[in-house]
Amino acid sequence: MSKEGRIRIAIIDEKKCYPEKCGSLCAKVCPINRSGKQCITIPGKTAEISEMLCTGCGICTHKCPFNAIRIVNLTAKVDVPVHSYGKNRFKLYGLPIPVKGAVVGLIGSNGIGKSTALKVLSGKLIPKTEDNEKQGYNFLIEIFKGNELQAYFERLSKEGIKASFKPQDINKVRESFNGKVEDLLKHFDEKNNLKQITSVFDLKKILQSKVSEISGGELQMVSIAATMLKDADFYFFDEPASYLDVKERLAVARAIRGLAEKGKYVLVVEHDLAVLDYLSDFVHVLFGVKGAYGVVSSRMSVLNGINQYLEGHLKAENIVFRDKELSFSKVAAFEKKCKEYFNYPSFEKSYSKFKLQAKGGSIMECEVVGILGPNAIGKTTFVNVIAGSIEHNNGVFSSGLKLSYKQQYIKAEKDETVLEYVMRNVTDMQLFSSEAEKRLSLKELYENKMTELSGGELQKVLVATAMCKDADLFLLDEPSAFLDVEERLNAAAFIKSVIEKKNKACIVVDHDLLFQDCLCDRFIVFEGEPARFGLALEPKAKEEAMNLFLKNFGVTFRRDAQTLRPRANKPNSVKDREQKKAGKYYYL
Repeated sequence: MSKEGRIRIAIIDEKKCYPEKCGSLCAKVCPINRSGKQCITIPGKTAEISEMLCTGCGICTHKCPFNAIRIVNLTAKVDVPVHSYGKNRFKLYGLPIPVKGAVVGLIGSNGIGKSTALKVLSGKLIPKTEDNEKQGYNFLIEIFKGNELQAYFERLSKEGIKASFKPQDINKVRESFNGKVEDLLKHFDEKNNLKQITSVFDLKKILQSKVSEISGGELQMVSIAATMLKDADFYFFDEPASYLDVKERLAVARAIRGLAEKGKYVLVVEHDLAVLDYLSDFVHVLFGVKGAYGVVSSRMSVLNGINQYLEGHLKAENIVFRDKELSFSKVAAFEKKCKEYFNYPSFEKSYSKFKLQAKGGSIMECEVVGILGPNAIGKTTFVNVIAGSIEHNNGVFSSGLKLSYKQQYIKAEKDETVLEYVMRNVTDMQLFSSEAEKRLSLKELYENKMTELSGGELQKVLVATAMCKDADLFLLDEPSAFLDVEERLNAAAFIKSVIEKKNKACIVVDHDLLFQDCLCDRFIVFEGEPARFGLALEPKAKEEAMNLFLKNFGVTFRRDAQTLRPRANKPNSVKDREQKKAGKYYYL
């Protein structure tokens, strides 16, 4: 097919394509090549496929020994791609429409083009053709002639737009800056607004701390603050909620909305649907195939955009982009059908400036227990004491259970392939094959280096291997970080399935309430004063625990009538006031 109305895309992974090793096998087996035409050629170090000649027979994909070829049939009618990373590389169709004075949210799978779209909109990425020729803004003005993006790109081409980005991988901030937090923020303070920002984000206590020594939540807040301190026209926040607790997420959401209220363009990529729902005015859904192509939907209201994404059906485009609906349910209260599995006693853990006090409790067989609480309240300390990794005040706690622990901060330690890592760490390969590979789509990563994985890919590998070890108790610290919405729900289903099949138990620390709602049977709520004192209560039933937890923050959640997903009520809305009056901060 021609560029307009194309029906398929051919993708070649240049990191996996080695024609000299396989003898150009794809070109030899291609039926079009054998008929005398040149569908697959080897002009350089990697193969190239003509999408005009390709019939989509799939022979080359099955015969390639390195799994380097994908032929993808398009599910949408598309015109000319806005940007291409080259021939047989990722292509992006369409763009989100920024709205001055409003927050536009982007929702979609990882690797679908969200960051690419924002880089094009900000002027940081000049669109290119498949032949890697720069198109320029006149090309985009012509493509979007007659809609709001035409005027936007006319302004961008004449005046330019100053952009400020909050990256997804905040660990890069640690790697690039070795000084104090205050010095970092001063470097970005173009609006002379440092005092106000540090007050809003409660950063005063860490201003003299080194960036390399602060926690993940603190680093996220510092990164967001630095982004907001720049004097820009266009603000892009990539996953601002990661590592933040509920209170911090709401504070960030209000601050981001404040930028829009000052007449700025604001776009946010966020996989925590409660946060995206809470802060956005409009939503674009991005759909397609990871690493192959992405299509930007029309602009929708937040409610319709999120619900249609969960359904996998975009009504305006008449497109079904997923074969199943991502669903939530009103889960019945947890019943103690299984026997008591594990007891832990009350304990205390004291540091020079912080003290954790934990009430004793029990965990049931086949149960997943979630931990809820603000950052710096002792959640990770609690998990480390249970794991026996650190001492409490009276010594080391030993449960007698074999533990598997996925820590909060994830990093690849060795330069090995995913398959090599899996073979080295997994003890139950049968379970890994039947559950992890299927639910988390890991096979496609096997030949990739661990050090080259994205944050979401690495998270999936580490969660999968942790759950498929020979253990009795599984401890997962922030397993949803960097995962997209679909991956989070798949990970929740995977974790729960493993626990039920093995008749084991799991403790999960996470700040995504939708993820916790799907996964956990009961919760341990942490109270106290962050960085000074923490109190871990005994495990409580879901509704009781959620009500107690949210009441501490003055936030109410309701169930969406259509999807049953938990939705945060807007502050002081009719629903918010009604639920607070009834003492119902969370509906089961």
